[in-house]
Amino acid sequence: MNDRHAIPAGVALAPTPASSWHDWLSVFSVALGAFAFVTTEYLPVGILPQIANSLAITDGVAGLMVTVPGIVAAVSAPAIMLGAGRMNRRHLLLLLTLLQVAANLISAFAPSLLVMLLGRALLGVALGGFWAVAIAVAARLVNESKAAKATALIFAGITLATVFGVPFGTFLSTLFSWRVSFAVAAGLALLALIAQGLTLPSLPSREGLRLRALLEFLARRNARRSMLLLALVVAAHFSAYTYIAPFLGREAGFSASAITSVLLGFGLVGMLANFAMASGVARHLRLSLGAVVVLMIIAQLALPQLQGAGVVLAVLIWGIAYGAIPLGVSTWMQLTSPQLPEASSAMLVTMFQVAIASGSLFGGLMVDHHGVPSALWLGAGIGVLGLAVMLSFGIGKAPIAEALQR
Repeated sequence: MNDRHAIPAGVALAPTPASSWHDWLSVFSVALGAFAFVTTEYLPVGILPQIANSLAITDGVAGLMVTVPGIVAAVSAPAIMLGAGRMNRRHLLLLLTLLQVAANLISAFAPSLLVMLLGRALLGVALGGFWAVAIAVAARLVNESKAAKATALIFAGITLATVFGVPFGTFLSTLFSWRVSFAVAAGLALLALIAQGLTLPSLPSREGLRLRALLEFLARRNARRSMLLLALVVAAHFSAYTYIAPFLGREAGFSASAITSVLLGFGLVGMLANFAMASGVARHLRLSLGAVVVLMIIAQLALPQLQGAGVVLAVLIWGIAYGAIPLGVSTWMQLTSPQLPEASSAMLVTMFQVAIASGSLFGGLMVDHHGVPSALWLGAGIGVLGLAVMLSFGIGKAPIAEALQR
């Protein structure tokens, strides 16, 4: 139930009141924050060549703009969940969104790689904390019967950022410069901050993640294997996707406007795949997740061999595959330890960010030493390792979670 409707002791429980329009506005403000955060995190993917040229660095070194916030967010997600203490969650969300505004402004005016990475590290702190708090907050903004819908709306911000945020940032960089892209991202974060300030209710802290629950989760063999599976599958994507713009521009010969269109197509088909695969993932998780990982691997292996329309087709197939992967791996993690949902959620955020950071880092090393197409080969190889871990769970319908020993 919404925290603003406290029930005095001794008063009979009445039917749960319907969520007000103000309640839903608060949900949308958090969803807007999600949109801004994901747009900011992935923004360098679409404008990486321009930044590399401006700062006189290689594409692989420029990939650190994706690696650094991922590493920092991986640490800050559980750290903030464990250390936020009794801080009101409204104030915490506002602080984290304010940090995002500052991070974008630092990036927009960064005169050197070092300053840019400082801004991206600050983004990582805010990013990890935001995802650690936002999902739990969703269920408290509306009445209990609408909690799932509120959570889905917040996650829709991720999908919309993938579809529109990154291509729009790329489009702005072609019209003006990459610095304008970061400045507009700062404005978007500021808009989210104002919306949250006007609509979020007071959200006193509740009992959150405890260290004991986190350690219990990590002690489970299947939980550790599931974390490895998630890390490999997501790293397989980001080791190559981080450098998709240099590939499309230098290897495939696409113009800046064509790259924007291809990235938009990637996001659109990914969004459709996310909705289309929802029922399949729920009923046939192993088969669905395995199929889309195989599809991603095929697209990555095919891309260096293709030209023109073939490249576009392969990228769209990749978009279809990745559109269903976050849903698949998050569902897998939830099934790993259903008795420890907070710990599972914390490690989901952490491992996702570890995968983004490590994938972009090793992909960048491959790009600088062996050329852009090598990142695609690396992604495919990591994807095969992910399939091997998945097969270690078996191909039947055996539960993913371990049987409780207590």
